[in-house]
Amino acid sequence: MIGYQRRGAHYRPTVEVAHEERHVRTPGSLPVFAAFACLALVGVSLGSPHVPSQADPLAHSTRVGAQSLAIDVDAVDAVTRDGFRVTKLVIAKPAPAAGVPDPGTAQAIALDMVTARGWGSSEFDCLVALWNRESHWNVYSLNTSSGAYGIPQALPGNKMASAGADWATNPATQITWGLGYITARYGTPCGAWNHSQAKGWY
Repeated sequence: MIGYQRRGAHYRPTVEVAHEERHVRTPGSLPVFAAFACLALVGVSLGSPHVPSQADPLAHSTRVGAQSLAIDVDAVDAVTRDGFRVTKLVIAKPAPAAGVPDPGTAQAIALDMVTARGWGSSEFDCLVALWNRESHWNVYSLNTSSGAYGIPQALPGNKMASAGADWATNPATQITWGLGYITARYGTPCGAWNHSQAKGWY
């Protein structure tokens, strides 16, 4: 409060300052506060609904560097966390059973070659499904847009000349080349089939 006090012929202002009460910390209060804050943070982390239990049988963990992201492969289409985004999770479907091919057909030739490489029936199933998609096992199949040719859809078709001069008409030559290409690039027909399922080409 500001007032005036008379001193002789003059007035001199006087100032009164209201007394304020202040809280003074005791020496042990800061460590106690810090301990409670730490316990609160741990409790929030343990109770977060966004982190699945490690015992959850549906949770699959994908780890990138120091980041770990759990994904339910049956329910998640897209998820974002810590700057990483999974937009599509592709799980390749197994190839349908091819059955026993008719003797003398291109598929029968391919079955002999697959067996000779030590691959099982599942690899033959993948090969049949793959080349059904590519050419329907037509020796003369030509993709007019890209120029891919033959049963394995070699691009360009004359690549298959490395397997034989009759590459344009002989299914055995085309299959030989095609299996060599698959082995070098994907390891097995099922490796090529899985890639084709995910990307639409092999």
